[in-house]
Amino acid sequence: MAKVYGTIIIGSGPSGYTAAIYAARSNMSVLVLQGYQTGGQLMQTSEVENYPGFEDGVMGPEMMEKFEKQAQRFGAELVPEDAIKIDTSAKPFTVTTDSAEYQGHTIIIATGASAQWLGLPNEQRLQGRGVSACATCDGFFFRGKDVVVVGGGDTALEEATFLTRYANHVTLVHRRDSFRASKIMQDRARNNPKISIVLESEVADVLGEEEVTGVRLRNVRTGEESTLDAHGLFIAIGHKPNTEIFKGLVQMDAQGYIDPVEYTMTNIPGIFAAGDVTDHRYRQAVTAAADGCRAAIDVERWLENQGIHVGIENWE
Repeated sequence: MAKVYGTIIIGSGPSGYTAAIYAARSNMSVLVLQGYQTGGQLMQTSEVENYPGFEDGVMGPEMMEKFEKQAQRFGAELVPEDAIKIDTSAKPFTVTTDSAEYQGHTIIIATGASAQWLGLPNEQRLQGRGVSACATCDGFFFRGKDVVVVGGGDTALEEATFLTRYANHVTLVHRRDSFRASKIMQDRARNNPKISIVLESEVADVLGEEEVTGVRLRNVRTGEESTLDAHGLFIAIGHKPNTEIFKGLVQMDAQGYIDPVEYTMTNIPGIFAAGDVTDHRYRQAVTAAADGCRAAIDVERWLENQGIHVGIENWE
């Protein structure tokens, strides 16, 4: 008889692994579909210094390896494949990957969100070496240095202002002749002596071999190019939730973030969501992990209310 998991967790970032730890530790049968790129955005992060418990900091990949081992310790099964289809027409739910079908009484969506990048020739190569999409995560490493922020919305201006706590100087680059950010954010940026604004320009490339040493700017009207010395490049043009597969299935907002209707449960009873897939404001490892905890507890209570027993010793 086919296994029916208590919960199938789709995603393997901090929210997915934390949900797995909590669910498996409660003796629930747990399957984690990690995806082909396991570990989420932290796999592209060099040093994490703001996660509690790591007083000397920890490398992003090392941290996610610890999350993974802890989930395995409590009995969660891990499959490094993407979910490609979700069938909610009958219960238990069916989740399909490239190689198999899995059934679960519940699903926790923890697929996260991905930063939108500029697509520069050297952008990916220098990620973690001065190129970042999170000022809150990485700003501390640029104390006393010159950095560049790209973007024209509230996020970009917020990040530029935040970075002035650490950086020597921040240059804010936007390809249009005006910002789309709120007036209060524009006023804060324009009145900050540590921020310079360069409009009608785009970053053509980021420079450096082992680390960022500068950026090449291009004026979008004239095509004229110039070089600006800098030690960091922060891309702040938005994030995209990884929810394509769930469109038309669960309730989302206009940006594609999942909108839970009861705590962490979506509009489909038995399907829950956690982490950056629901969060366009904080996007931190610690908040994602907390969300994973909430989702696992909600799953456990929902199953109990449904009278469904899902212990690992009793496959249904």
